[in-house]
Amino acid sequence: MKSVPLVAVIQFPGSNCEYETKRGILNSGMDSCIYRWNQCRELRDSQPDAYVLPGGFSFQDRVRAGAVAAKERIMDLVFSEAAGGKPVLGICNGAQILVESGMVPGWERGRIESALAANHISGRSGYLSRWVFLHVAAKAQQICPWLGKTGNGIIPLPIAHAEGRFVFSEENRERASSSAALKYCDEKGIESSDYPVNPNGSFLNLAGIMNDRGNVLAMMPHPERAFWMWQLPPWIPGEWGDRRDQSLRSGSHADTKGPGSLFFMSLADHFRGER
Repeated sequence: MKSVPLVAVIQFPGSNCEYETKRGILNSGMDSCIYRWNQCRELRDSQPDAYVLPGGFSFQDRVRAGAVAAKERIMDLVFSEAAGGKPVLGICNGAQILVESGMVPGWERGRIESALAANHISGRSGYLSRWVFLHVAAKAQQICPWLGKTGNGIIPLPIAHAEGRFVFSEENRERASSSAALKYCDEKGIESSDYPVNPNGSFLNLAGIMNDRGNVLAMMPHPERAFWMWQLPPWIPGEWGDRRDQSLRSGSHADTKGPGSLFFMSLADHFRGER
């Protein structure tokens, strides 16, 4: 019998954030193991309590980002486990895989109901790497196991993607707000559809969406790249900027958890029943 929850990190050809993600899970008090895309039997036998699809460029983003990985057999297992209620997180390329597999927003099981299109806003397009600010939708914080500790504050996280623009068909746009989990905002929490607050033109300023049950979260920003306070740039303002400065003054900078840790610590709290 497992003494601590096991969180599986699934590595596809081209994944490049699996080790950072695993370290974030371990430093949140849970166990973690990386499983390759072709280790379906090993993954099934280990019976993980949760799953993470990390960032990267699975299968070189051929066809569309995440499209090939979404068709791999291992995703059938993840799909089944998510349907049973187990928590699943997709980060950046992992989010693209979840969208392409129909797991989010998941209104009709297995149907692709949204897309992560190429960045395009204010005449800007292409790959973008920068820090952004987010706030969490109230409903999402209540039902999503990855968001329980995020609070009502503003969360700074880095993004690094070329296809991060959440879009929906005309028939699904009215329902899109119900899937909102994370939304882009400025450092004061004010949303805007303009660059740079919305960095990619995402519909409704969406940075992350979830399924109706809340156990599956697809997010474009990278929490594993902001797990520690020393990863925050010096210009970050607000509460997290103050925390960063305090950790520097106290000499605890290297060991103080940053904003990205909230997502993994939320899952740990979820398993401890502290939600």
